[in-house]
Amino acid sequence: MNADNVKNNAAEEKNKDGTKAEVKAAKEATRSTGKSAAKGDSKAAVKTGGKAAGKVEGKASAKNETKTKSGVKAEPKAKAVPVAQEKSEEKLVVKSVSRLKVKYDKEVVPALIKEMNYTSVMQVPRLQKIVINIGLGEAIENSQAQEMALKDLTAIAGQKPVITRAKKSIAAFKLRQGMPIGVMVTLRASRMYEFLDKLVNVTLPRSRDFQGVPSNSFDGRGNYTLGIREQTTFPEIDYSRVDKVRGMEISIVTSARTDEEGRHLLRLLGMPFKTSDRVEEEKKRG
Repeated sequence: MNADNVKNNAAEEKNKDGTKAEVKAAKEATRSTGKSAAKGDSKAAVKTGGKAAGKVEGKASAKNETKTKSGVKAEPKAKAVPVAQEKSEEKLVVKSVSRLKVKYDKEVVPALIKEMNYTSVMQVPRLQKIVINIGLGEAIENSQAQEMALKDLTAIAGQKPVITRAKKSIAAFKLRQGMPIGVMVTLRASRMYEFLDKLVNVTLPRSRDFQGVPSNSFDGRGNYTLGIREQTTFPEIDYSRVDKVRGMEISIVTSARTDEEGRHLLRLLGMPFKTSDRVEEEKKRG
């Protein structure tokens, strides 16, 4: 009995070893099949991707060929312009400088420093602004007078004027608060110098019986006021289109502290003042 039991145990152990070997072989087989399947799938994917890319490239090349055959050429891409180059091109725009401003910088400033014994360039008086004013008392009854005065002053100054209105109501003049009674324009910088150049060299010599402007029309602070009787003396005004002759008041505001400094400044800028003898004669007659 013992011999039979030993034989049976040996047979069972052999069976167990065989089953273990079979299980290992089965696992190895499954692993190998999985790897081969994955490799096959990746190869297939590469093949399909390459085919799809080839098809897309073929279609694009076919489209380009059809465009070139039909006469439509592919437009080249625009080159990007650097930002620094664009800014440099914008800065190349040069503004014109008035010749009177150039004269002031090169001739008037050195002459005033010598005459008035200034110790600094900042002490030299300069022009600040020019104010042109036209009074329109007739605008209360005639509304078209305001429009014509606006057109004339716009042409003369090269700038749109402002309508001045009454601050008080005056019954004797049939005037109410807020009614338009004139037009005014303020010129600065380059337009100021251009207007003064035109006034001195063109407009004043064209006025009737011109013998110079009075040199005593200062306000005590270096500011000069000049009156013109006719707007037709300006070259921009067409005499055939003027409805009525109107005068105007021109105020030249400077940074001078005294009238003497303002007088020297305007004289060097070309303002044709009357001589002292004529001024004294006019005072005696007046």
